[in-house]
Amino acid sequence: MRPRVLVLRALGLGDLLAGVPALRAVRRGFPGHEVVLAAPGPLAEAVAAVDAVDTLLPASAPGRAVPVRLAWRGPAPDAAVDLHGRGPSSHLLLERTGRPGRLLAFAHPGTPHIEGPVWTADEHERERWCRLLRWYGVPADPADLRLAPPADPSPAPGAVVVHPGADAPARRWPAERYARVVRELRRRGHRVVLTGGPGEDGLLAGVAGPAGLDDGDVFAGGLPYGRLAALCAGAGAVVSGDTGVAHVAAAYGAPSVTLFGPVPPHLWGPPGGGRHVALWHPGPPGDPHGRAPDPGLLRIGPDEVLDALLPLLEVSAR
Repeated sequence: MRPRVLVLRALGLGDLLAGVPALRAVRRGFPGHEVVLAAPGPLAEAVAAVDAVDTLLPASAPGRAVPVRLAWRGPAPDAAVDLHGRGPSSHLLLERTGRPGRLLAFAHPGTPHIEGPVWTADEHERERWCRLLRWYGVPADPADLRLAPPADPSPAPGAVVVHPGADAPARRWPAERYARVVRELRRRGHRVVLTGGPGEDGLLAGVAGPAGLDDGDVFAGGLPYGRLAALCAGAGAVVSGDTGVAHVAAAYGAPSVTLFGPVPPHLWGPPGGGRHVALWHPGPPGDPHGRAPDPGLLRIGPDEVLDALLPLLEVSAR
C-alpha cells in the first residue's frame, strides 16, 4: 500500500480552485504518495479535473465550518496538510486520523505543539497556502493555477457568460444592473448566456426577462462542473461576482470581469496579466456572508462593467 498524504479543504468550488497551486505543491513534495483530499462530495467532478489529487474523501460542514469527523480508514496518513483554516479545530480533526507522521499547518495557541508559520489575515488565498508549504520546505508557486482544457466542447462557444449569483446576497450585484449590461452587449451583437447555481432560477429569470434572453441562452438549475468548465473555457469573457465561477474562468484562462464588494481583490482576486479585470471600490471591509448587497459592490455601475468588458471582447475576437 502506498503511503498517503491527507489534505483538508472541505470548502466550496472557488476554495478548491484557489487551492490548486498548493495541491500541486503537495503532489510534488510527496512523490510516490497517494494524495487524498477531504472535500465536499458534490465537488467530485471538479476534483477529478485537478491533476494533483488521487482520491476524494467526502467531507463537509455547514457554512465554512470544520467537519466533525473524517471517514478515514486504515493506518494514519504519512502526512496531513491543513488547507482549511488556521485551526485549532481543523488541526485536531486531522490528528484524529491516528496521529499523522507530519502535520503541516499554521501555528495556533490552541495547538501549541504544532510549530507552523504565523497566520496572516491580509494575504491572498493562493499565496497563503503556498507560504504554508514553503515554510515546511515544500516549494509552491501561487501562479500555478491553470487547469488542462476540458475534453468536451463549449455549449455556447464565444458567448459572454454572465453569472449573477453568489452564495450570499452580500456578493450579488443587483439583477437589474446585470440586465442592463446584457442588453447593451446584445445590442452590440454579442451572444450572452446566463448561468446560475441550484436554487437561483428566479434570479436568472430576473435578468433574462428584462434583457430579452431566450430560454436557450439560460443555463438554469446549476450546470454540472464539466459543462460549466467547458462553457467558461470557450467563452468570449466571463462576468460574475466574487464567487466560484470567477475561479473557473481563471483556471481555464477565460477573460473575465469580476465584481468585488465585501472582500477586496487582493485577497481573493484573479491573477494579473490583463486577461482578468477586478472591479472594486475601496471602503471598509464587509461581511462576505451578509444578507444584503455590500455597499462597495453597489458602487459599481453597469457602465463601469461595460468599460472593462468591451476591450476584453475585442481582444478575444482578434
